Amino acid sequence: MEVPTKVHTVANKSNDTIVCYAPTMITTNGVWQGDNPLDYSLPLFILQLTLVVVTTRIFVLVLKPLRQPRVISEILGGVILGPSVLGRSAVFANTVFPLRSVMVLETMANVGLLYFLFLVGVEMDLSVIRRTGKRAMAIAVSGMILPFLVGAFFTFMLHDRVEDNHNHGTYILFLGVALSVTAFPVLARILAELKLINTDIGRLAMSSALINDMCAWILLALAIALAENDNASLASLWVVLSSAGFVVLCIFVVRPIISWMIRRTPEGESFSEFSICLILTGVMIAGFITDAIGTHSVFGAFVFGLIIPNGPLGVTLIEKLEDFVSGLLLPLFFAISGLKTNIDSINGGRTWGLLALIIFLSCTGKVAGTLLVTTFYKMPLIEGFALGLLMNTKGLVEMIVLNVGKDQKVLDDESFAIMVIIAVIMTGTISPIVANIYKPSRRYVAYKRRTIQKSKPDGELRVLVCVHTPRNVPTIINLLEASNPTKKSPICIYVLHLVELTGRASAMLIVHNTRKSGHPALNRTQAQSDHIINAFENFEQHTGCVSIQPLTAISPYSSMHEDICSLAEDKRVALIIIPFHKQQTVDGGMEATNPAFRTVNQNLLSNAPCSVGILVDRGLSGSTRLAAHEVSHHVVVLYFGGPDDREALAYGWRMSEHPGTTLTVMRFTPGEDTADLARSTSTQSDPQMLTPVDTGSNKENQLDNDYINDFRMKTANDESVIYIENVVNNGEETVAAIRTLDNSHDLFIVGRDQGSISPLTAGLTDWSECPELGAIGDLLASSDFASTASVLVIQQYVGLLPNESAIPDSPGQLDYDEPTSRQTPPRGPPVFDT
Repeated sequence: MEVPTKVHTVANKSNDTIVCYAPTMITTNGVWQGDNPLDYSLPLFILQLTLVVVTTRIFVLVLKPLRQPRVISEILGGVILGPSVLGRSAVFANTVFPLRSVMVLETMANVGLLYFLFLVGVEMDLSVIRRTGKRAMAIAVSGMILPFLVGAFFTFMLHDRVEDNHNHGTYILFLGVALSVTAFPVLARILAELKLINTDIGRLAMSSALINDMCAWILLALAIALAENDNASLASLWVVLSSAGFVVLCIFVVRPIISWMIRRTPEGESFSEFSICLILTGVMIAGFITDAIGTHSVFGAFVFGLIIPNGPLGVTLIEKLEDFVSGLLLPLFFAISGLKTNIDSINGGRTWGLLALIIFLSCTGKVAGTLLVTTFYKMPLIEGFALGLLMNTKGLVEMIVLNVGKDQKVLDDESFAIMVIIAVIMTGTISPIVANIYKPSRRYVAYKRRTIQKSKPDGELRVLVCVHTPRNVPTIINLLEASNPTKKSPICIYVLHLVELTGRASAMLIVHNTRKSGHPALNRTQAQSDHIINAFENFEQHTGCVSIQPLTAISPYSSMHEDICSLAEDKRVALIIIPFHKQQTVDGGMEATNPAFRTVNQNLLSNAPCSVGILVDRGLSGSTRLAAHEVSHHVVVLYFGGPDDREALAYGWRMSEHPGTTLTVMRFTPGEDTADLARSTSTQSDPQMLTPVDTGSNKENQLDNDYINDFRMKTANDESVIYIENVVNNGEETVAAIRTLDNSHDLFIVGRDQGSISPLTAGLTDWSECPELGAIGDLLASSDFASTASVLVIQQYVGLLPNESAIPDSPGQLDYDEPTSRQTPPRGPPVFDT
């Protein structure tokens, strides 16, 4: 039995088409019984969804080098599958996207949209809007008014093709909203790609976009109410009043019920399946109510999301839904927009000229409106111009406006196609243009305290600590506590939480939401960040002479080292500490957590503007507390010679001044047998690749001897410092000497010594798993080395940056770590991009 249903065709301008559906043709009996799977609704839908996801993912990969946001790929995927490209083939259109499949496809797309907007509401923090300054508010409002007026002006040129059952005011509202909105999630992604998200202009753009987004939602609800009830003004009034009543009901009735549910769940326990199911059902009920009263169902889902209290419930909902909704169902909505876009419907050169004029004027309107405000606030002209361009970012809200307008026949095929092309072109060109015209004035930071060895013993030590997950926090805190912060030499710690930039909007909001507001975390990323910051702030409160400054870096792993290096230079730090990419397992082995962490470490070693320490975390908490704030640590420094080892000794020396730390320095010197090996090696290898310890360079040996002698002289009467000297001839003897150390030590500090060829470590690099740690560091970090001690592998900064002088601090005194002749570039493996 077939049921005739009236649907509005994708390519038909004026007439409705009657399509017959067979309600029982859902699943096929199989090709072996002669059935064509594409005649049945479920197999056809699966094929359509697969095509949409595959096509959009291909575009994501192709456009990634151009820094294009994902929304561009999703819309272009739909355009390719639609009547503009592949849909030109009648066979393809009738087989893969027949008219009878439109209802199922659009229904699923709208379900995905419903839940996505619910998540947007859950993630949005309205208190942010209250905290934004007057400048952001002024930019948001002025950036909406002028493009809205541009849209209103062009409606007079486009409106003659629209059906007469809607008045001109509704048309103005739809076109004006579509041109004036700014997409907050898309803008956040672009700012992060351009490394602007933590700059003043980035924060201002995010604040303004958030306000703009909220205004757009209000205008969208009004536009839908007018579009659906245009023939009766009294009905429109009832729609607006009913919508306001729905919002009040959600705030004063539904929100307290949800809060009561949260209070009933003990802290730390997961929410019951019944509670989650109730919330997800509530989304559909809210959508049904708002659709029934004359507003679009997405409005109800969005409001329902807004009333979910920030905290563990919101985190749970986002974790359960976001990947499925935004990764699978939402692309379907954008693809539907592309399928409805028929570029052939734009007829004549006049219309294409009009399209170019609309793009130019609406973009100019945003820029002009923004420039008015930035000029008033005396911001630089180039910053105002860049900010105006960024505010032209389009995304989800505009596509919803256009789809509703087309469904309600406020927009015809030509107007719809024009507006979709405008959205793609404006959003797609912003990132390359801003990247080329606006380069933040990155002032050169000239400072000499780039290493621990060069840091003044009676001055502040600045350390940048990088953290991926809370797991490494206890060991890092204990390491910093053992670093002997005193009134004479306090430690300033910059805690940088490293967050991967993904397509998920939830990861972006962490930048904008200030933790000090006292509000619960919006998502799991921010919950992790709060956990990390709380731990360090607790450390600051219970430890004297330590100051903590928390920061967040959101970036792709392939370029995350740029953020770390930039921050290190801006803050003038002497040491960067970053966790090793492997973690200890229960059985004592080492397993990789995320291969991308290794890429970050390798790139950081190659580009760091100061010393770097890679921390192999095997725990540093098993030590015995002697008294309040005093910890017993047994630290070993393995000294072979060279700048990295001098830096390792400098750090160990500082730690030895802590009353609860004992330091063992084991120096390895070459025996007589190594002289012959060094000579034979130098005849076969490039002499420039050999370190001073191999070639007998008087200068480097002198620096090592002077520093060791200075250390021994100043610690001669210190019972907590033990100095051991070992004469070894090869790597095997070196390993044997290291193994003689008992298991009471809980931290090894070693130099990286990358690039050196030394008889003392001969053979150790042949089976190296992680060359970035150097021969000794890799040995200590390997699973084969039976040790429960953590390892800190240090690379000293030895390069000279542009305009930096190699002249020592005081005349007549040569620094150990920076001889005037040493101008080697930063060492390490090449940069690995993933």
